[in-house]
Amino acid sequence: MRIAVIGAGAVGGTLAALLDRAGHDVEVTARGESLVAIKADGLRLDGGWGEHTARVEAHESLAWIGAPAPDFAILATKAQDAAAALRANREVLGTAPLLVAQNGLGGLEVARSVLPGSPLLGGLALFAASYLEPGRVTVTAPLPLIVGAAAGASDEVLERIAEVLRGALPIEITKDIVGAQWTKLLINHVNALPAITGLSVQEVIADPGLRTIMTASMRETVRVARRLGIHFGKVQGVNGRILGAIGSAPLAFGAWFPRTLRSRMGTVPNPGSTLQSIKRGQLTEIDFLNGAVVAAAKDGGVPAPINEQIVDLVHEVERTGAFLTSAEVIARVTL
Repeated sequence: MRIAVIGAGAVGGTLAALLDRAGHDVEVTARGESLVAIKADGLRLDGGWGEHTARVEAHESLAWIGAPAPDFAILATKAQDAAAALRANREVLGTAPLLVAQNGLGGLEVARSVLPGSPLLGGLALFAASYLEPGRVTVTAPLPLIVGAAAGASDEVLERIAEVLRGALPIEITKDIVGAQWTKLLINHVNALPAITGLSVQEVIADPGLRTIMTASMRETVRVARRLGIHFGKVQGVNGRILGAIGSAPLAFGAWFPRTLRSRMGTVPNPGSTLQSIKRGQLTEIDFLNGAVVAAAKDGGVPAPINEQIVDLVHEVERTGAFLTSAEVIARVTL
């Protein structure tokens, strides 16, 4: 199949390399040093799914103009870059099915506004991957990709694309992509505190004070979701009903969830995607992660002060480039 991957970072780069290894014709978009490295040496994959160098077509925008549209495309840019990336590639994409594989909320709505004629699928990457060197992706936790149908996507389209993906990596299919997105949003709460402190996800969760803050932000998120009538989907083997209990349970009970996530990451330090952006000097997608909780809370008429404080601290680190110590974070976040 001809597959376009828009955004060859940690998630997009991993998917592009795996699909290339599975024998598909893949083109990726990238920028700057990443684009130069991929053009010169290929897209290099290592870690949990083995080693592979993908000699893929790479350009700032898709170059298949004038050719038939791709069989399907994957959007894997940072959430804040999604609209501009889709507009830049709209001519090539046509009405090809689009898999939106991004962190946070709102990606499917953005895709629908830019590509109203394309069948949409939601993709949630449970695998952990790092893109700390141009042209190289390291998989630190080889977990599945969750896929679900969204606007305009029939069961036939979902199954056709799922079958292609299944030949490249483990996947799970969900019937409730919105519920799954909220569960992934909860999982992505592991990203903010590493970005604030410069520590790995494992180190943050091992710190009792930081773990308590993370758990409190998760509990607050569950309460917001409950107010909005959201039902958490089953993701990474965790039942959504159990996650719902975090909203009413003491923090000591809720801490089982961060500990579970840490145990599944293994021993290779996982920086998290938000810290990776900080280290590259890029703006993070925190406004689409913890910030999405703050926005949803306002819509629901409920407060989300813990997530709001965390978002402010990430933006502070973006501006200053200076990480905070564990003690400083604990002192500044009011629970």
